[in-house]
This record gives sequence, C-alpha cells and structure tokens, in this order.
Amino acid sequence: MNEMTTLQPAVALAPGAGDAPAIPLGAGNELDAHTRRTLLQQERAIARKYTSDPKKMWPYTVITLGCFALWLAFWPLGMMDVLPLWVGFIASTVFAAGGYITSHEAMHSNIGRPGTKERFWNEAVGQVATIILIFPFSMARMMHLHHHYYTNDPEKDPDYTDAAPGKYSAWYKTWLNRQPGVDGSIHHYKRILERIGTPAAKAALRDTMILQLGSMAFFFAMAWSGYAMEVALLWWLPRHIGLSYIRFWLSWAPHHPRTGTGRYDNTRVFKTWIGHYLSMGMQYHVVHHLYPEVPNHLTRYAYREMKPLLEARGVDCSALKD
Repeated sequence: MNEMTTLQPAVALAPGAGDAPAIPLGAGNELDAHTRRTLLQQERAIARKYTSDPKKMWPYTVITLGCFALWLAFWPLGMMDVLPLWVGFIASTVFAAGGYITSHEAMHSNIGRPGTKERFWNEAVGQVATIILIFPFSMARMMHLHHHYYTNDPEKDPDYTDAAPGKYSAWYKTWLNRQPGVDGSIHHYKRILERIGTPAAKAALRDTMILQLGSMAFFFAMAWSGYAMEVALLWWLPRHIGLSYIRFWLSWAPHHPRTGTGRYDNTRVFKTWIGHYLSMGMQYHVVHHLYPEVPNHLTRYAYREMKPLLEARGVDCSALKD
C-alpha cells in the first residue's frame, strides 16, 4: 500500500472537523488494524519530510558556541565594569534556558548521527550547551532518553518529580525539588541510575559530581576574591531561573496531568499566552515524542500536517486552531 494512501471513508475528515477534539471514532485503540496501519504510514511520511538533516543543523552549532563564547567574555568584562551586570544577567539567563534546547537536539543526534563527520559537532554542542546549567551532557542525555522510554511512569520517568496539580504549584516545585533534604530530581535520578546500572550510568553520575563540585569551588573562589555579585548574576541565578523555566515549560506543561503512558496520550496539545517561541515550541510536544528525529524548530509545521491523523488517533487537538 502506498504510504500516502488517503484515509478510508470511515476515518475521512468532514469539512470543518479539523478543530474538533477528535473525529467520532473513539480512542485510537478502538480503530481497526487496517485504519491504524494507514494512519501510521501517513504519519511517518510526514515525519520524514521534517526529519533533521545534519547538514542543515549548523545554526544550532553556531548559536551554541557563539553564546558560550559571549558568556565567557562576560566575566572579564563584568569584573572590569565594562559590561553592566544587569545586561550580563539577562543574557546569561537566556543562554541557560535556551542552551537546553540546542543540547536537546544533540541528545537525539539530530545535529550529527553516529559515524558521520557531523558527529563531532553534535557532541560539542551537547557538552557546551548545558555547562551553565551545571548539568553534564552525559547525565542530561541519559535521563532525557529514559524519559522517552518511560514517559509518565512514576518510578522510571526521570521527570516525574515535576508533576504538580496546577501551574502555580508546578513553578513552586521547580524550586522545591532542588532544595537540600527534599526527595527531588537528583535523588530520583540516582535511583534510576542505580536501576540502569551500566558503566555509562556510573559515568553520568561521576560527571555530575565533578561538574557540580568544580562549579561550587569556582563560586566560592570568586566570592572570596570579592566578585560575589558577578558570580551570582552571571551564573548562579541564571542557572536557577533557567532550570525552573525548563522544568515548567519542557516538563510540566506538555505532560500535565501525567496520566497517560501510551504513544498518543503521554503528552498534551496546549496553548499558552506566551506563544510558540517563549514556550520553546512545547505546544506541539506531541510530535517530538512521536518522532524525536524532527527538530524542535520544525515540530509546529509537522503538527499542522499531522493534526487530522492525530485527531483520528484520539488526540485532543482542540487547544490549537493552527
């Protein structure tokens, strides 16, 4: 059967049905095998159109390395009073939060596949982009891929600690989970790493300890030398704001209320007043979980084409009209 076979009459969209929560077929599991197979073929055909081409992903590398170079330059410029600290603080906060997006593409090898010449840049972007977050790439990649394998599983999903009943409590938890004595993110990570038990898992924990101890030593040395304000505004505070922003928009918002664990119900389509760019494209996160090879900047376009197919699967797309 041709991959672009049109929907059968039983699942064809009626005029104006595109904005409905789902066409009247019930949940995806109630569809017959032939219909499911046809929908999946059409989904995959759309996904292939938007799959990342490493040769076209160079802007991620340029942006990541350029922002990191700027961030390094902020230190001498700030210490010499050439750069106003408030400017460095705002930029550093943007770099901290935005860096996770570029590293996220590297986690899925969208910048360079294994065995290709672009692989070096894939790994470079991943390693550099999360330094401001004090979150080594080895840990970030392992936990994120584990999140994909076990989305919304209370024991196995590394991001499950971000679950919260509402947006205000979710913002609060982004802070609470990093506090000493709280069974938050890092403790959950440790349990998952112990369960994985591979040399790579042990290496990720080791890398995390080294980066955290090294950064804390740098903070102390800077404060002791009279540059406490510089280290607070160029690294410490941007890191915490960035982590909270990431935890809310990339974890809580697209997965709330974390009740589904299936392919089509472990994320949600939602609309937010801050828009596509400030929400980091998470309104269309369903596409990423279905096809992580589609880079973040293209998920919106893939979603628009997939929308009738997703609705046929029972996905509630009513929040977004585009």
